[in-house]
Amino acid sequence: MRVSQSFRVVFVALMNVLFTGAMFSALYAQGVTTASISGIVSSDKGEPLAGANVIALHEPSGTRYGAATRVNGQFNFPNLKVGGPYTITVSFVGYKKESQPAVFLNLGQESRFDFSLVEEAVVGKEVVITAELDEVLNSGRTGAATFVNAGQVSTLPSIKRSTRDLTRLDPRSDGNYSFGGRNWLFNNISVDGSYFNNPFGLDDPAPGGQANAEPIPFDAVDQVQVSLAPFDVREGGFTGAGINTVTKSGTNELKGSLYSFVRNEGLLGNTVSGKDVIANPDLSYNQSGFTVSGPIIANTLLLFLNGEIDRREDPGSNFVARRASSGFGISRVRAATMDSIRQRMIAVYGYDPGPYEGYTHETSNEKLLMKLDWNVSENHNLSFRYNYLDARRDLPPHPFVLSGGTGRGPNENSMPFKNSGYRINNQLSSFALEVNSRFETFANRFFASYNR
Repeated sequence: MRVSQSFRVVFVALMNVLFTGAMFSALYAQGVTTASISGIVSSDKGEPLAGANVIALHEPSGTRYGAATRVNGQFNFPNLKVGGPYTITVSFVGYKKESQPAVFLNLGQESRFDFSLVEEAVVGKEVVITAELDEVLNSGRTGAATFVNAGQVSTLPSIKRSTRDLTRLDPRSDGNYSFGGRNWLFNNISVDGSYFNNPFGLDDPAPGGQANAEPIPFDAVDQVQVSLAPFDVREGGFTGAGINTVTKSGTNELKGSLYSFVRNEGLLGNTVSGKDVIANPDLSYNQSGFTVSGPIIANTLLLFLNGEIDRREDPGSNFVARRASSGFGISRVRAATMDSIRQRMIAVYGYDPGPYEGYTHETSNEKLLMKLDWNVSENHNLSFRYNYLDARRDLPPHPFVLSGGTGRGPNENSMPFKNSGYRINNQLSSFALEVNSRFETFANRFFASYNR
């Protein structure tokens, strides 16, 4: 399979026209999805070398970025893929070629690498290449932020296999999704640059949160950034924290994985203050999925795919009805009364309210994420991401349905039937298209997304 060269030329021409016009359009705050490299190329005598050729190669995907140094020897690579490793190579006529391997880039950060080249005629003189980056204080930082790179994502322990386990690393976090004392609904959550806020605006800041589901599979997370007061013009629209996630991309290496995490009631505690809980139904949890990554066209068109299912059961009630005795975990509501109510509902109204003890609530969801990366040329890269979520969660009656403070239970004074609860559904389909381009004197990013 080969990509038509004429199609590439037409695409690049259209991007030049489109992006030049986009420079004068209104600028809106968006999530950051890329990283940057900058530096200076000079001779061993300290003289800047104008017109030196600089190539940054993303080794896993074969993506190449090219630039030439300016009059003062400076070069810039904006809008680069995050992660790595990269190899940066510098060449200039009459000088010895030099390289800097094993370069890794963090989301939203600019890394600097300076090169000092020696003339080809010089023999035996040592060439020193220095690369210095202060992770905390440097001119590329745009405000106080916490970065979680790909290596940390893969090695840090996770309790719920959620990005919330990663954002807890920020010292301003309350351990969940609240930062700097602000309510978590004031956060702005983005995935690959597209907004992933909960449009309903209740219970949880992320889509799927009301159904206890993550919007994207954890195995698809590449890097995470948490910003509270950024002065980057690309970030905004929040007064809590900006939580920005970038998903993985395909590479030239064909690989895949299968995973499954399970547990049952035998792995859960069943005592409160040393007393056994009487209501102890059979419970289960299963999270299983797969990933596939590889090239469709080597160095040109790359695919990443992740699918996942979650199945979970939780006790619908921690109480049982009273029969012969009272005690810990036994409600004052009599079993005979509940049985009479249920029988009358069935006989007179034809409605079965379901059991009142020993039942479970189910939580289920299915997730799918697909990402395509197309290296159009050294100066143009296109990325397309599709994300799907279908989540369901069974819930009991709302505790404030009745006045008096007792609610509808289950508690010491009241017990609901299973069918008096409700099921909440969260469904999401998200599309995102991003084109990053670099020109001689400027760079541009075209981004469009649709969430339903």
